[in-house]
Amino acid sequence: MTFEQFTAYSSRGQLNLIDLRYVPNNEFKWIVHYQDHLTKFCVLRALKYKRAPGVAYQLLDIFLPFGVPHILQSDNGRMFTAQIITELNLLWSELVIVLRRPRHPESQGSVERANADIKEMLISWMHDNDKRQWSEGLRFVQFQKNRSHHRVINQSPNHALFSSDPKICLSSCFMPKKLLPNLESEEDLFEEVS
Repeated sequence: MTFEQFTAYSSRGQLNLIDLRYVPNNEFKWIVHYQDHLTKFCVLRALKYKRAPGVAYQLLDIFLPFGVPHILQSDNGRMFTAQIITELNLLWSELVIVLRRPRHPESQGSVERANADIKEMLISWMHDNDKRQWSEGLRFVQFQKNRSHHRVINQSPNHALFSSDPKICLSSCFMPKKLLPNLESEEDLFEEVS
């Protein structure tokens, strides 16, 4: 194996568990925040309990479409993270992930900032959309975070991973906004562009 294989996409992932027990949301109390180290692409999932089997199940949902990291780093304790990997192996026996050695105190600040950023974005989404359940906003916060410019990689995580930024229906494409309300079918679309 070469050094490049450990610095490529999905070679290293960061797992954070964000505590939202103080914000009522039916049964959900935690957020699984997984981020690819290279692209900064993040995935957010609601979680009922801070238990290894539930976290492993959510990670499996993330790893199957995006790939499994060689190295998993987490600030949730080495034993707890090892339990998560054990649970992942029960679900997927071929899976091999190693733990990263404990982080330096200065890197802990970036993890805390990322968690605070997600909390702030969720609160803002709830306020803007008049919603009480933060779990409803996770997908939108994930979308916003992944399409926003990241100063470390000098592009959006979405662009770093997929080589393009996401489209938001026809309004983000070539269509003048004044034509959008008149479109109901594919035929209408082709008529407008021809």
